[in-house]
This record gives sequence, C-alpha cells and structure tokens, in this order.
Amino acid sequence: MSLELPKPIAAFFEGSLAECFAEDAVVRDEGQTIEGLAAIQQWKAETKRKYQHTIKPLDCAEKDGKTVVTCRLTGNFPGSPLDLRFIFSVEAGKIASLEIH
Repeated sequence: MSLELPKPIAAFFEGSLAECFAEDAVVRDEGQTIEGLAAIQQWKAETKRKYQHTIKPLDCAEKDGKTVVTCRLTGNFPGSPLDLRFIFSVEAGKIASLEIH
C-alpha cells in the first residue's frame, strides 16, 4: 500500500527540492534552522552525504493545519533505523516550513 501524499511533499521525498519548497522556506532539523531554498538544498545534500540514509514514509496525517508524515530513516547514524516525524506546512502549493522530530 502506498501513501497518498500532497504533491509538494511527495516531491520532497523524491528529491525535487526546487519544485517543492518556497524560495523563503524554513527547515528545522537537528537543532538547526535552515532558511531559503539554496540553503535547504545544501542542507539536504550534506545530510545525505553524512548519513547515507534512506527515508520511507510510513504514515500521513493532518494535524493543526499541518501535514505530519511519519518516516523510517535507515542509514549511517546511531540508532538506525529510526522513526521520525516530518511536519510540513504548505502554502500556495509549496512547502513553507518543515520540522523534523
């Protein structure tokens, strides 16, 4: 069974960052705040290189106007595999913010 994810969120998991993020989007991950599309693209590349991880979306739910996608991350980090929540705020068809917990 595959999840039905909103288009910009599906694009995020497919790696199409320029398609899915607003130019002024914000990402919060590992205690960092990453602002703007160029910085987000750099963050994504560095994270992939550092952890060599894969992300598998497991569940998707709407909560307080945000889309919460629970994912299993498997890679080169302590505690792998690990389930994390990706909390997306989408505005005008683009991801405005993403928090990873």
